[in-house]
Amino acid sequence: MFERFTKGARAAVVMAQEEARALRHDHVGTEHVLLGILAIDRGPAAAALTSLGVAFEPARVYVAGLGHEHDNALDADALATVGIDLAEVRRAAEESFGPGALDRPTKPFQAGHIPFDPAAKKTLELALREAVHRKDTEINDGHILLGVIRAEPNPATATLRALGVEPDAVREAVEREMPHRAA
Repeated sequence: MFERFTKGARAAVVMAQEEARALRHDHVGTEHVLLGILAIDRGPAAAALTSLGVAFEPARVYVAGLGHEHDNALDADALATVGIDLAEVRRAAEESFGPGALDRPTKPFQAGHIPFDPAAKKTLELALREAVHRKDTEINDGHILLGVIRAEPNPATATLRALGVEPDAVREAVEREMPHRAA
């Protein structure tokens, strides 16, 4: 399948892997595929996203925060209901083990291959289906973004919605940017 990818589509997939690595995520997901398309900034998908006001940096900020919506105040309240003072526990731990003893460690750098999660794999399969449906001989970033939209709900479509853009609007914009084939 990858032999049918254009240079831009291949570059978007490579950038998806780089974004996952840079964000210290342990997999490449649909959200990283979206970032890869935005980072490359060429091809019909990038043009469509730009026309909708979707930019790389706000998308990256949102993706970086995915899975980190933890509320420490709720933890403290829950522990207080059973008679545990979280501030006192933290103070005692830091007194014994040093400052930051209870802080969550950052994920270690993952060199080498970062696997694609099932949803990201599915979007690449759906990109191929989009190209076949359109009778296109190559798969470009537009096909990949159409695959992402078709596989919703997923973190990429959640990112788009957080940025104020609905997946249907993305599909319409990509289709306007894609070259049309005579049937």
